[in-house]
Amino acid sequence: MNETKTQRPAQTLTMAAMLTVLGFVLPFFTGQIPQIGGMLCPMHLPVLLCGLLCGWKYGLAVGFLLPLLRSVTLGMPPMFTAIAMAFELAAYGFLAGFLYARSRWQCIIALYRCLIAAMIGGRIVWAVVRVILSGVSGQAFTWQMFLSGAFLTAIPGIILQLAFIPAVMAALDRTGLVPFRRSGETVQTA
Repeated sequence: MNETKTQRPAQTLTMAAMLTVLGFVLPFFTGQIPQIGGMLCPMHLPVLLCGLLCGWKYGLAVGFLLPLLRSVTLGMPPMFTAIAMAFELAAYGFLAGFLYARSRWQCIIALYRCLIAAMIGGRIVWAVVRVILSGVSGQAFTWQMFLSGAFLTAIPGIILQLAFIPAVMAALDRTGLVPFRRSGETVQTA
């Protein structure tokens, strides 16, 4: 197997930085029409990839900092939304990286399991943070708002993530940059 992530910290840090920049830039393509941006979830893609490619620590950090950085520098998303997104995206990056690194073998099936678990976990974290923020601000956050914000309006983004991320990982596997572990190989944790 290729070098582990801990043996190449400069490459891992560079990859995490590139995915942060990608997460910062992608919303510009959908930002002109806010409904489309909310549906495609453009910041989720690089955060999930960061967790998978760089590990859970980087995925967590990039996920947490990205919406806050965009909010402070560009005003989008608004800070109230950015705080909830920071916890949500941190959960995505953490769960995707943590679960994928600990799967028995890293293949497309394991990748889908990790992505789906990360998406569900991140949305639950988002809901908990929204309930807390709503209590502090005095705004209501209902079950219908959760279902609408976390799932119904995000269906195109969920489909995009489930199609695009495995395609990227398979392409990286074919190039040899990020090989899938085959069954029988040992799992090395970071």
